[in-house]
Amino acid sequence: MLPLFEMMLKAQNGAVTEALAKQFGLAQSQAEHAIEALMPAFSSGLKRTTANPYDLGPLISAMFSGTYGKYFDNIGKAFSDQGKADGNVVLEHLFGSKEVSRAVAAQAEQFTGIGQDVLKRMLPVIAGTMMGGLFKQATGQLGDTEIYPMAAISQNWMKIMGFGQAASKATTSGNEAFQSAFDNLYAQAMRAMWGLEGPEKPQLPTPLSSPLVDALNSMFESGLEVQKSYQKNMEAIFDHYLGPAEKP
Repeated sequence: MLPLFEMMLKAQNGAVTEALAKQFGLAQSQAEHAIEALMPAFSSGLKRTTANPYDLGPLISAMFSGTYGKYFDNIGKAFSDQGKADGNVVLEHLFGSKEVSRAVAAQAEQFTGIGQDVLKRMLPVIAGTMMGGLFKQATGQLGDTEIYPMAAISQNWMKIMGFGQAASKATTSGNEAFQSAFDNLYAQAMRAMWGLEGPEKPQLPTPLSSPLVDALNSMFESGLEVQKSYQKNMEAIFDHYLGPAEKP
């Protein structure tokens, strides 16, 4: 499976840095450096999300919503008002607050020399494009033969979460079956979380572990050998604003 950085460089048939450079007034080398600087933050946010099944649900739902694939194919669409709005939804899932986004941009500025204002405007574009790439990678559209069929993975995840009835309906017949089974699971999980299924919430495993989580965390590797201090500073931003990450 492709790590995030390599995956991002494949966006728009490999023309992503050219498109970003033109949009934000950068050299192509600067655009690539900006992606490199931001991927550790996205990697940290994605991995934190998989540690909590109730955060993981909305992430998977967004990934398979059919919204984001077009941004990976044509990043120009991510520059539109709708594209930026969709990207901000991803940022809300992964970063949790505008304070985290600002702190990530400030840290990336130190790494790249690119102004925070440019990096902040770039964040939702990168977020939406990345989500589209994750969807395409998860469904084997980037030529990755190692990825599990997502319907089969979801079946295992549902069993681990205790929704046996929903899991028994999951099949490996494709995305439509996956979405149907997932919608059933997600609806149950959300109803239980808000106390609509009775006094007992489902007993979720601690730590959460499943083929889905393992596969996703493999996809969420940044694929970069950045300075250890830089990576730690990015992780510290999340810990400061969101609290220590749960350990999967």
